[in-house]
Formats: sequence, C-alpha cells, structure tokens
Amino acid sequence: MNSGDHAPEATRSRQTTNPAPLPPDGLRAFLNLETLRSDVVAGFLVFLIALPLCLGIAMASGFPAVAGLLTAIVSGLVVTPLMGSRLTIKGPAAGLIVIILAALEELGAGVDAFTAYQLTLAAIVLAGGLQVVAGLLRAGALADKFPASAVHGMLAAIGVIIAAKQLHVLFGLDPLAKTPLGQLAELPSSALHENPEITLIGGLCLLILVVWPRLRNARLRTIPAPLLALAVAIPLGVYFDLDHEHIYLFAGVEYRLGPGLLVSQIDSIVATISAPDFSKIGQWVTLKWALVIAAVGAIESMASAKAIDSLDPFQRRSDQRRDLIAVGVGNLVAGMIGGLPMISEIVRSSANISAGARTRWANLFHGLFLLGFVALAPGLIHMIPRTALAAMLVLTGARLAHPRHFVAAYKHGVGHFVAFMTVVIVTLAEDLLLGIAAGVVIQFIADRLARRRASHQPALA
Repeated sequence: MNSGDHAPEATRSRQTTNPAPLPPDGLRAFLNLETLRSDVVAGFLVFLIALPLCLGIAMASGFPAVAGLLTAIVSGLVVTPLMGSRLTIKGPAAGLIVIILAALEELGAGVDAFTAYQLTLAAIVLAGGLQVVAGLLRAGALADKFPASAVHGMLAAIGVIIAAKQLHVLFGLDPLAKTPLGQLAELPSSALHENPEITLIGGLCLLILVVWPRLRNARLRTIPAPLLALAVAIPLGVYFDLDHEHIYLFAGVEYRLGPGLLVSQIDSIVATISAPDFSKIGQWVTLKWALVIAAVGAIESMASAKAIDSLDPFQRRSDQRRDLIAVGVGNLVAGMIGGLPMISEIVRSSANISAGARTRWANLFHGLFLLGFVALAPGLIHMIPRTALAAMLVLTGARLAHPRHFVAAYKHGVGHFVAFMTVVIVTLAEDLLLGIAAGVVIQFIADRLARRRASHQPALA
C-alpha cells in the first residue's frame, strides 16, 4: 500500500483533532461581521463584570474608585493593539491590592493622602517602564523560573488580607486594626456591632454572587452575577437613603447612614485624571516598589495568559514577550493619568471566552463601554453602596485563599508546602515582601535538599 492510501485517513484525523479555522486578526477582524459581532457582545458582557470589580479593587487599594476604571479604559484603548494574547482582558487585579496599599503607606510617610497617591503613581509609571524594558530584553522568561510555591502562597495570603479587611466594610464599619492579623481578630467585634441595613445589602450581594452562578438555568446564568448584585444593591441604597446623613433605630440601637457608605461622586472623567509626583523618583523607596509592582505584575500576567491560552477554543498561543511590553505600556500610561497597575486578569478573561470572544478586540470594546459609562453616567457610580463592592472582594479573597489551594500545595510535596505556608504566615505576620523572600529561600533550600537526596540514591539495576 503506498502513502497515498493513507492520505484520506490522515486528513480526517487532522480535521477531527484540529481546532476550527482561525478567525481573522488585526484590522481584518473589523471587516468580518461575525467576528466583530462576537467581540462586541463579549466586550459588553465583560464590561458589566468589570465595572464593579474595577471600582472595588481601586477602593480596596486605597486609590480613588475611578482609578480602576481608568486602568481598564487604558487597557482597551491603548493596550489592545499591542497585545500578544488574543483573549485576555487587561485591567486592575486583586492580586496587587496589598502591594499598592503597602506602597501608599511607605511612599506617603509624612505627607497627605493625595500626595501619597501621586507618589505611588510615579512608582507605577516606573514599573511600566521596567516591564517594557524586560519585554524588549526577553527577560520575561525569568518569571517562569520564579517558584510556584511563592506565587501561590502570595496569592493565598493576599486573599486572606482582602477578605479580612473587606468583611468589615461589608458590615458597614472600618477596621481599627491596621495589620491583617489584627483585622482578623477584630472581625467578631465588627460582626456584633454591624450596621444592620448596610449588612443586609452586603449580605444579599454576597448571596447572589455565590448562588447565581450555580443555578441550573443557563439563560439566567447569562446575567452576570456582579451586575445582578448591583441591581439589588442600588435600589436598596436609595430606599435606605444612603445619600443623606441620618440616624435610624434598630432594636433600640442607633445607627448612622450617609454618603460615606457610597462610592465617591465622579463629576467628569477629565476631572478624575491625576498626574504622578516624581519628586522621589530617584530614591530607593520608589525604585523598590516599582520593582515589586513590575515583577509581581509580570508574573501574574504571564501566568494568567498561559491559563487563558489553555481555554482558547482556537488553541492559539500568546506571544509573552509582546504581551509583557503591552502591559508595561499600559501601566506607564495608566500611572500617568491616575490609574492602578494592570495585568492579564484571569476571571474577566475567562468570562470573555465564555461570552464568545474571538479576537483581541473584545478587550477594546470592554474599555470603550467603560469609557462611555463614565462619560455619560458618572452619577450612577455614586449610587453604588460600598458594601456591595466589599461583597465582591470578600468572594475574590475567599477564592484566592480557598482551602483547595492549601490542599494542592500539600499534595505537591513537603518542600513546596513548607515554602507555600512560609509565604502565607510571614506575609500575614509581617509584610508581603518579607513573606515572598522567605518563601523563595525555603523553596531554594528544599530544592537543594531534594537534589542532594536524589544524587545519593543508589542506581537501579
């Protein structure tokens, strides 16, 4: 039998195992109505999810709420054409909340809150520049060599920190303690002294976020849970008259309500733009935080892009070097106008794929919809109760610190688990940088010991 007899069978095999024909990319995608329609729809659905998350992440980071929206808008309008990935959504991420908070605190020592914000913006701009240089030098591959135990431990610790702080906000209170362990210890007191009406709004939002995605009805699940949570929270906020200072009685106890429990008022998108303060750009403290933002952001972004590649129905692979440069450019621009740092965000990217996105332009449309919302309806943002955003962040933190991550680390081996737990414990007890450093050292020692044991194993016959 000659080779020609096998050709039809081989062709049939490739047709059954290969993905569908690739959709057009670049500007050609705009000329394909089917692709364009899919990306517009996906971009709109991601916009509905991104809106509350961007606001919540910014507030939890100590930035103005609109800073998260500015980052997502820059992602869409500036970063999309430069991206090396097709289906990732770029924007602010919960994984950088703790880093931005720590940078604000250290850079802002001895100055007012707004100056601290501007000094942190300068560190973000510098971080973006470092990421661009790293991409040009192909140094992004170093992120693959960073211990997975340290990355996973960092995210788990960040999850605990986010949930610990945001639970107080969900109860309508601000924690007195400044440390994560102190905020965890303070939770029983906040639960006992919670503001009933605020807790009702936050509790209902949290319930919706947990239950709605688990419904069996596929049509109902097409409504994004964060959007539904806002649809419940905003009318309740209006009903409880949160926009006006007043006191109400519940079970014989007085509770205070007021605009401080809502997202800050936004007058116009132009008025929200803030310039960085480069007065400390030559100091080690700025360089340190720029390096941390650049490194952690690059690691998270590249890991997310890889995960999204595995979900791409067309089996395309990201150009990680180009994507890192794009993220760096985005961070540089976002920092210049008052935004948070961005990464390839895995939750929004997964939603993008589920919504039927086909090309990179879905990221553009999600940014355009956010820009339109901020430009045309800024007043609606002020109607969002902070407790609703806190509910979303509590769930985000719970997912980052889910017990299954601890179980997975344990199953990965003793050395991996010890390094993982070292990062978590040291981060909660001291700070994130020390936790990451301690975890890297422990993983290095564990790897050396494992190699030494392997070298002393007797050769098998």
